[in-house]
Amino acid sequence: MVKNFNPKLEKNLLTIFQQYNQSFKRKNLKKDETSQDIIMNIFGKKQIDVDVNKQYWNREFGKFFEIIVVRIFKLTNKNFKPALRIGADEPCDCLIGNIAIDVKYRVGSGDSGTLKKFKQYGNLLIKKGYKPVMLFLREDNLFSAVTAIKKGGWEYLVGEKTFDFIKKNSGFDLFNFFKNLK
Repeated sequence: MVKNFNPKLEKNLLTIFQQYNQSFKRKNLKKDETSQDIIMNIFGKKQIDVDVNKQYWNREFGKFFEIIVVRIFKLTNKNFKPALRIGADEPCDCLIGNIAIDVKYRVGSGDSGTLKKFKQYGNLLIKKGYKPVMLFLREDNLFSAVTAIKKGGWEYLVGEKTFDFIKKNSGFDLFNFFKNLK
């Protein structure tokens, strides 16, 4: 066993440990403040189920929500066009006339690459003559991501406003459809 004989280094490292220890003790991290959402309900999932692997469930619920919303517009709106592709990028999930729509369950990632893409895609769509609209089901989106979305020129709709937008542009009441799936 190697013994440390560098008291100055040990004291320095101990100081760092103590600073972080105090910081962690002051943190009051809460479990998801938001409770059940309508998609969790229709699949019979509780927050405790989702907490086990939040990244998986958010991705799967997000893909389900995206497919449902795009299909609604495809089948109800004569101005529907599929996702816009620019090279390898897909800055939106579908188009309705000059509206570029991206559908999200929620956004919890604040990594710089994600935030940069939100800004880039919004600005790119605007330059191409589209009005970018991002639809979110959940309201517990990461603040820095919402800021990046808005700075990118996206109209940010969440919760009830998302369902209102879908109904206005399709004539289909998705919220009531989901409520009746239970």
